[in-house]
Amino acid sequence: MAMYDHIIIRYGEISLKGKNRKGFISSLKKRVKQVLTGYDSIEVHQSFDRMVVKLNGANHEPVINKLKTVFGIHSLSVAIKTEHDLDLIKEKALQLVEDQQRGESMTFKVTVKRPFKQFPHRSQDMNRDIGGFVLRNTENLTVDVHNPDMELKVEVKQDGAYLSCNNSVGAGGLPTVQDNKVMLMLSGGIDSPVAGYLTMKRGVKVEAVHFHSPPFTSERSRQKVEDLVKVLTRYGGDIRLHVVPFTNTQKTIQKEMPDNYSMTIMRRMMMRITEKLAEQNHALAIATGESLGQVASQTIQSMNTINEVTNYPILRPLISMDKLEIMKISRAIDLYDISIRPYEDCCTVFLPEAPKTKPKREHANKFEQYLPVDELVQEAVAGVETIIINEKDEEFSELL
Repeated sequence: MAMYDHIIIRYGEISLKGKNRKGFISSLKKRVKQVLTGYDSIEVHQSFDRMVVKLNGANHEPVINKLKTVFGIHSLSVAIKTEHDLDLIKEKALQLVEDQQRGESMTFKVTVKRPFKQFPHRSQDMNRDIGGFVLRNTENLTVDVHNPDMELKVEVKQDGAYLSCNNSVGAGGLPTVQDNKVMLMLSGGIDSPVAGYLTMKRGVKVEAVHFHSPPFTSERSRQKVEDLVKVLTRYGGDIRLHVVPFTNTQKTIQKEMPDNYSMTIMRRMMMRITEKLAEQNHALAIATGESLGQVASQTIQSMNTINEVTNYPILRPLISMDKLEIMKISRAIDLYDISIRPYEDCCTVFLPEAPKTKPKREHANKFEQYLPVDELVQEAVAGVETIIINEKDEEFSELL
């Protein structure tokens, strides 16, 4: 088994950010250190074109798995570092290839980059010398420069030569910037947690808002939401969850509003309450799990009528996705099995038989004249319970 002593992190999209690049790299380094908390021996070093994790004896496999959840990482590779000595580089290259090949028939190529120009061997010569040495000392290995099973990469940097053979795909996107805060309207379904994940992937810090209507929604329903947020913390760190008491608002809407407009009015009330929480918590936008045309509240007419009650930007990362695409992402990031637990949320318990699919703003405004809108919003906001879902701990700590 090759002794991997480093992990190479490649930035991807961050490389295109010009004057903002330095800030994004700094945020990425901070997040990398967060997910590697507990690995006391590990060192993280950043440079202009990549980041290097020095393992110092730590097992590379769990470290790689943690780094795959970090937004801002395009790709990463386990690597061996050696001195500026061509014979040592050849020996490490052979060791690395044998570990990857494990006796199987494979094709390979060697790619050498030599940014440290003082090293007295040209890249093309090293390609030939290293490849020939590996071929002479292995079996069932042939060269394919166009579509190899394995690419042996050698990078000669100022501090030594780094050798790697694999290239794991990272989470992509951008690292979280704390000032970019968004309130995520989070139900217990499949869509909104995926929307939260995709919002965080664009460098945004989310705080979740969940509407809870006891006794119509159970504590199991609330626990389901907390478990969904717990999964999301793997990708964005600690998340604040605001649980909004919504029972009285829903009962009032059911009693006072026309049945076919009750869903629209409910969503408008949710938007107003979330806007107030955004103001209190210095968020810049609101994110939802709406996908265009899926259900009554997600038609373009419904979105137009619901949006009227807030001036905040509404982010809808799922807007053009169909259900199968959303489910695929949900499964890939371990949300799906939690989302399908059979506990109803407040959006389903008061669901009208025939909700209006093309509600009009003027009609919604007319009906809301008979509703104590401001009082209901103030009551709901005053009763919000905020908890911190911690990335590391299994227990949830109350926010004082």
